[in-house]
Amino acid sequence: MASFLSRRSFAKQAALATASTLATPTILSANPYQHKADTVVLGHNGFKYRVVPGWGVLDAAKNPVNDCHEMVQDAKGRIILLTNETKNNILIYDKSGKLLDTWGHDYPGGHGLTIAGEGADQYLLIADPERHQVIKTDLTGRELLKIDYPRETGKYDYPTLFKPTETTVNPANGDIYVVDGYGLNYVMQYDKNGKLIRFWGGKGETNDTFDCCHGIVVDRRNAANPILLITDRRHNALKRFSLDGKYLSTIALPGSYICRPVIHGNSLYGAVFRSTSDAYPDSGYITILDKNDRVVSTPGGTEPVYQDGKLGEQRKDRTNSPFLHPHDVLVDEDENVYVAQWASKKTYPIKLERVA
Repeated sequence: MASFLSRRSFAKQAALATASTLATPTILSANPYQHKADTVVLGHNGFKYRVVPGWGVLDAAKNPVNDCHEMVQDAKGRIILLTNETKNNILIYDKSGKLLDTWGHDYPGGHGLTIAGEGADQYLLIADPERHQVIKTDLTGRELLKIDYPRETGKYDYPTLFKPTETTVNPANGDIYVVDGYGLNYVMQYDKNGKLIRFWGGKGETNDTFDCCHGIVVDRRNAANPILLITDRRHNALKRFSLDGKYLSTIALPGSYICRPVIHGNSLYGAVFRSTSDAYPDSGYITILDKNDRVVSTPGGTEPVYQDGKLGEQRKDRTNSPFLHPHDVLVDEDENVYVAQWASKKTYPIKLERVA
């Protein structure tokens, strides 16, 4: 794996940026293939961003991270990061990158992070493939519910086959959907109390099966007809399903090994941890789709090009990217994007400030 910025060089990057003019901020690119100060603007077609130097960087001796897997924002505007570092599984920031709180020591595989509920009743769902569980907690870390391996499906002979990667919640009834992306690739639907309702999928090559169903979200952009969007990562696609598990259609994303779909407004965002090949390291970027499911911007990647209605294969833009392995994105109310990364030298999240 290519060398990433050390914390010392990251601090140097921040100092360079501070010393530059406000009109044309200059940063040192985090791209290991580019070693010069430059004005870096990422993205395309009105979705363009500038890296905010040093955002969220902490004292690693006090608040270390390992893999920064996912991020959500609560009703108070706080940004909650999940890492599989058990010294502090949860880091809570404000939007400026100031650390507000930490908790969690019991999630060695902390991977999927979902926030649901309203106001003071918000809660988190943590998918931990090493614990072979999904754990519901309040925002202070108190455990409220555990979902163990779905023995009742008849597909799992023992608990360690269950390696959940993500969850989503239907706000209409509290149903919890779990994808077993690192396990047997089934999708489980539970009621709000953790009782299994149904399951579908499994590993395969057909429309209704998966090869790494890594992420899932309830898509309510059409309020009259909410659906599920589920990642089929090794097939470079997102798949639409009804809320009761019937396959509807596929969104092809050639070259993009997308982690989970994230909806903000009418747009769909996703972190792509690698491009062109599952085995091609340090090749990730961000992808952004419009309401018609067309890729309109690829921050850190090549410009999206359609020919005869089909998207061409995309890849990392090696000349202009701060990313190694993006694993999740969070979009705030100001349209800024926060990027958590997997296997990226234990670096803290990257904030992208929207500039166009």
